[in-house]
Amino acid sequence: MFLEKLFKTASAAIFAASFTLSASASDGQRLNINTATAEEIDKTLVFVSENTARKIVEYRNHNGDFDSLQEFAEVEGVSKRLARYNRSRVSFE
Repeated sequence: MFLEKLFKTASAAIFAASFTLSASASDGQRLNINTATAEEIDKTLVFVSENTARKIVEYRNHNGDFDSLQEFAEVEGVSKRLARYNRSRVSFE
C-alpha cells in the first residue's frame, strides 16, 4: 500500500515536471492548437486521428482556448502520453 501510494505520487510529479520542459519542433514551427482546424491538427500531430482532431476542436469550441498541455490532455482521445509526445508540435498562443 505504501509503495503503491509512493509510486502514484512519484508518477504525478514526473508528469507535472514533463510539462515544464520545452522542446521545439524540427522545423521550428508549432501548431497553435487554439486556432487550428481539425484538418491541420490531423496532419500535424503524430498519432492523432481525424476523429480525435474533431474532438479537440469540439472541446475547444465548448470550453474555450487551451492554456496548457495538461488541459489539452483532458480531451477524450488525447492521453497524457500523447499530449507529451506532441508537446514540441503545439503552442497555446
